[in-house]
Amino acid sequence: MKSIAPLLRTWRGRVALAAIASAAMLTARPALSAEEAPRGVRGVDVSRYQGTINWHAVKSDGVHFAFIKATEGGDLTDPTFARNWRNSKRAGVIRGAYHFYRPGTDAARQARHFLRTVKLGEGDLPPVLDVEVHGGIGSTRLQRGVRTWLRIVEEETGKRPIVYTNPGFARRLAGGNFRRHALWIAHYRSTSPRVPTGWGKWTFWQHSERGRVDGIRTRVDINRFRGTLPHLRRFIEAQGRTHH
Repeated sequence: MKSIAPLLRTWRGRVALAAIASAAMLTARPALSAEEAPRGVRGVDVSRYQGTINWHAVKSDGVHFAFIKATEGGDLTDPTFARNWRNSKRAGVIRGAYHFYRPGTDAARQARHFLRTVKLGEGDLPPVLDVEVHGGIGSTRLQRGVRTWLRIVEEETGKRPIVYTNPGFARRLAGGNFRRHALWIAHYRSTSPRVPTGWGKWTFWQHSERGRVDGIRTRVDINRFRGTLPHLRRFIEAQGRTHH
């Protein structure tokens, strides 16, 4: 293949490169700047992919809450959950636990697995069901399983679970009557998240998947609670009694 180095050294080549760079800048969708970041209480969500976390540094960087992956499907437990659950509490970060839902696995089995793994205490966020894959099953069966998980976990913990999803996938939940569950919506590179049909508002917003936070060596999801820190504490209290 002929080298393009001589061409790139010419004036015409430099102009062409500048035009390409300018077009890329115009079409790129960068992450929101600090000035554009949404208002509200700042939080993160983490799993084994973030490795070992310095939770005191996380708290010092202005993070007030964290959703921590606990379980997935019927038998998978995140290997970093116990450590993150313990150390986030010690650092003064409001903690919450989430379960990644696998539609092809019995919902009651998934709920029992989560309940065996997570013991909620006073001041903890309500449990979260992460619903973002369909596993090849239809919406009716998907919704039935989601309702089963939510019902079992709420009955056992006394806390009404939060539902995590994204605007595209949420179409599969439409008509499932999940409005009574607070919505945690994932919607990136937007100044305001799109609220799916079935919910009147969002409560938590995952607005970036490429954040940087002191104490976490990798990129991390950044979230906002819709309100102030006192509002967040009142939201937690409003969900009902804690599990003992």
